[in-house]
Amino acid sequence: MNPVIVMTHSSKIESNDASLLHKPFIKIEPLTFNQTLLSVHYDWIIFSSKNAVKYFKPFLSQSHFKRVAVIGKKTAAYCEKEGIEVDFYPADYSQEGFLAECPIHAGENVLIPSSKAARPYLVEQLCEDEIAVQKIDLYQPQPNLENIKAVVQLIENNEVAAVTFASSSAVRYFFDYLDGKSLQFNRYIVIGKQTLQTMHQYGQSAIQSDEPTIDAMIQKAKEGKQNNGF
Repeated sequence: MNPVIVMTHSSKIESNDASLLHKPFIKIEPLTFNQTLLSVHYDWIIFSSKNAVKYFKPFLSQSHFKRVAVIGKKTAAYCEKEGIEVDFYPADYSQEGFLAECPIHAGENVLIPSSKAARPYLVEQLCEDEIAVQKIDLYQPQPNLENIKAVVQLIENNEVAAVTFASSSAVRYFFDYLDGKSLQFNRYIVIGKQTLQTMHQYGQSAIQSDEPTIDAMIQKAKEGKQNNGF
């Protein structure tokens, strides 16, 4: 078996010139929430991921809102595919990038349906700017232990060229499972500063993709594969 690039996120992207193995490290558990929150009139709904769009779409027709903002070009494309008009997304696909270009004003009312484990920075900063924020916990991530075990075995068999991470949660689930066990492996590729920081918290080095996209992460992994002779 030729060494492969392991994709630990849920999107099944393909590549013509790389052997990609899709092994998501995260399973999604939908959560119930107080649906009376949908009767409130919101100036904005903010979606920070495709999963947020996917799990909130059944409730969209019950919601009252004026505009939609998203974080990430892929999330915007997914909204448009699902017939949801997007009014704003930032050039920098991060919470910090969103806040730097934020079109939302003090006194406006915002709904953020997202993961229970979502980083709270966006909500905290919007609240500091006197924006009324209602967060709904739509789902929570759980570790996919079967896939994590399979990837560990592949690494131990020297069949992996690189492992990619698109979120801090995936990083935590992987290294918590290892529980300090050394794999003699350091070819990790990540999206975003936050994911890289999480890697560092576990004492691991990683290469950050040039842009915060899955495509850029794959390209960086392929570059490393070529440079290392795989």
